[in-house]
Amino acid sequence: MVTRFSALLSKLVLLCALALPSHAEVPAWCGPLPRPEYKNFQRVSVADPWFEVYQVKPSVFAIYEPHQAEETISYLIVGQKQALLFDTGMGISDIKKVTAELTQLPIVVLNSHTHNDHVGGNWQFETVYGMDTDFTRENARGSREDAQAELGPGQICGRLPVGFDPKTYLTRPWRIKAYIHDGDRIDLGGRTLEVIATPGHTPDSISLLDRASGLLFSGDTYYPAPIWLFRPETDLEAYATSIRRLAALAPQLKAVLGEHNIPVAPPSVLPRLVAAFDAVRSGKILPLPDSSGKVIYKVGDISFLMRAPTSKPDKRHTQPSQVHSF
Repeated sequence: MVTRFSALLSKLVLLCALALPSHAEVPAWCGPLPRPEYKNFQRVSVADPWFEVYQVKPSVFAIYEPHQAEETISYLIVGQKQALLFDTGMGISDIKKVTAELTQLPIVVLNSHTHNDHVGGNWQFETVYGMDTDFTRENARGSREDAQAELGPGQICGRLPVGFDPKTYLTRPWRIKAYIHDGDRIDLGGRTLEVIATPGHTPDSISLLDRASGLLFSGDTYYPAPIWLFRPETDLEAYATSIRRLAALAPQLKAVLGEHNIPVAPPSVLPRLVAAFDAVRSGKILPLPDSSGKVIYKVGDISFLMRAPTSKPDKRHTQPSQVHSF
């Protein structure tokens, strides 16, 4: 009897294991979640368990996606007449429904840049502004390859949303209603956001400045994790210029709000970001190996994920390979 029971139990365990999705295994990055910093913010209840929402500043909501390795954060910034959604996340679940729980005001979408993890829900909104760049226009056509990579081994923490089909997941195309430029201002009613072009990470990277509140939304130009500077569209010279521009604003700021992992950092991080990047580019920091073709440079609590330097310069090129890293 014991033998038969053990055999039956083994079969049940096997069947349960087969029934679980492949993402049921807990990746290492997922283990420490939730991050302790989130205890400092007011949690806002929403119906969709894919998202966590926090009010991080008055009328500023961080819409966090902790179940995917990017840990992307989008921001809903609410004025008196309209709201601006700074990025729309992965597109794995329905961010528009989440924003409808947070405000009934009209919503304008503007992206910090157009990598797939920041534009996944753009297609759901009628009014989407975009930077006037070829990179933006190309990405607005949508893509599948980058989106599919977000579901690879070790990328998902917990379960995907009910009804989500990984096989058909892609970044859907969206329509750009109007183009914006450096220095443009967006009036939300009682709250004005200034557009600051911060190319480098991508050609269309921007930051938003809420000058009256002392808030800088830094996109992927700064966030408290390894900053990606290895992709072909990255321009390291432009990035160096952009972070200096942001660092000059530090005395006017109360908080810096990045787009991954943790939503709020002190303004003092901006001059340290400049110093860290200068140290890397001057050769003072030794690279640590990462995944194939990439290295990490760590300077205190700031780090950069970059293309591995070549041991022998290729004289056929006028620029080192690092200049075109993301």
